[in-house]
Amino acid sequence: MRYLVTARVKPGRARALAQAIETGTLGAGSIAGDEYFRNMECARLVRDGSVKWVEICYCATPLQEERPYWEEFFDLVKVQDAHARERCKDLNGTDPWACSDCDCTDKLEARLTTWGPLFVDTLV
Repeated sequence: MRYLVTARVKPGRARALAQAIETGTLGAGSIAGDEYFRNMECARLVRDGSVKWVEICYCATPLQEERPYWEEFFDLVKVQDAHARERCKDLNGTDPWACSDCDCTDKLEARLTTWGPLFVDTLV
């Protein structure tokens, strides 16, 4: 499933997050692998100071695996479905693991590019 994540960097954690991204340690030990870096490469800083990105997650509970890694740096404000659940080929069983190569959120991700600057470009 794909989720639209809204988060805020925890006070005093921007530098540590930038370092984790730069050194490749963000999400180290997670089964989600490089997903953290894909998320941060696409994340946008929006007007209200929050950060938004589209995340792929196969957990039964949204971001169950990823949450502890994100919460080291972010307060997760909102995690919502990025598209209609009934259309999710992974979730409805028509194509397990389909989210990796699916284009179901292309329109949302294209809109997201207009919401603000790339988040990583704004990090300390």
